[in-house]
Amino acid sequence: MTGTPPTEAQLIRLASQGDSDAFGDLVRPHLSLFHNGINRILGNVSDTQDALQDALIGIFRDLPGFEGRSRFSSWAYKVCINSALMHRRTRSRNPEPADFPGLGPFDRDGHHQERHGPEWHVEAEAHGLVEKRELRECLLAALDDLPDGHRDVFVLKDLEDWETSDIARHLGLEPAAVRQRLHRARVLVQSRLRTFVQGGRP
Repeated sequence: MTGTPPTEAQLIRLASQGDSDAFGDLVRPHLSLFHNGINRILGNVSDTQDALQDALIGIFRDLPGFEGRSRFSSWAYKVCINSALMHRRTRSRNPEPADFPGLGPFDRDGHHQERHGPEWHVEAEAHGLVEKRELRECLLAALDDLPDGHRDVFVLKDLEDWETSDIARHLGLEPAAVRQRLHRARVLVQSRLRTFVQGGRP
């Protein structure tokens, strides 16, 4: 007869003491969450695996300092996002363009000068829609089209709900630059998802 499985708090305590088996049991339920969060930023299987591995090493190393002020999964998820951002700094996937082809001009403040239907606000419209498989695939394709700096800002702000000031600090940008990149990224994503937002199919 097997005993009662250890609680998360017990696993955290054991893993903090160097128990690798307890650490495996602790993180295993959250691996999909960690992987998906990293992949949203990096968009590459190999890079995502490398960043996840580094993140898990970091979580194991820093676990003794985890104070329990937030859920373990939330704390560890942020470690994963930071790992993805660190990996982003070591490579360049898509360069930053002056303009996005096919979207028309932007003014000097980064605002799109052409309007095509409703503005794309992920907080208001996308979270319900992304549950649809087709839209999720379209969103991933749109993210792949974004230059790295714009993708980072879009993911952190609209998908991870970070504050603008936190994004600016993590990416080494001025808040105004974050807002400009976010606007441009939303316009590009809107151009790919507009049909879904308006209730149609691509």
